[in-house]
Amino acid sequence: MVSDRADVTVAERFLGAFGSHDWESLRTVLAPDLVWSMPGTGSISGTIHGVDAAIDRLRTIAARGLNTELLHVLTGANGVTLSLHNTARDADGRTLDEHLATVLTLREGKVAAIDSYVSDVDGMSGFFN
Repeated sequence: MVSDRADVTVAERFLGAFGSHDWESLRTVLAPDLVWSMPGTGSISGTIHGVDAAIDRLRTIAARGLNTELLHVLTGANGVTLSLHNTARDADGRTLDEHLATVLTLREGKVAAIDSYVSDVDGMSGFFN
């Protein structure tokens, strides 16, 4: 029987590798021509292309001490959405407290596109400034 929904294990591998800062494992999950959009005006905002740019963005996010709580995994025909709650506190007192939908479009068992939807775009932009 052919499934009419995306494989959740790709999303689990993506989130697990990010959580453990295993950048090489992330390379095995991301498509070479990956496109990732992030709203706002902060240093992690905008649209990036390719695995190296994605790893750089993920390293920047991780370096800020982000705590990511997985709330839900939503599965569709072409991908998986991760409902997340992100928090962090910077040394200068800035805080991050946002809800995020990370939409992973899958192609041939890899993440081909990431679209990030953020509850507090201005707060995220200010934190990653």
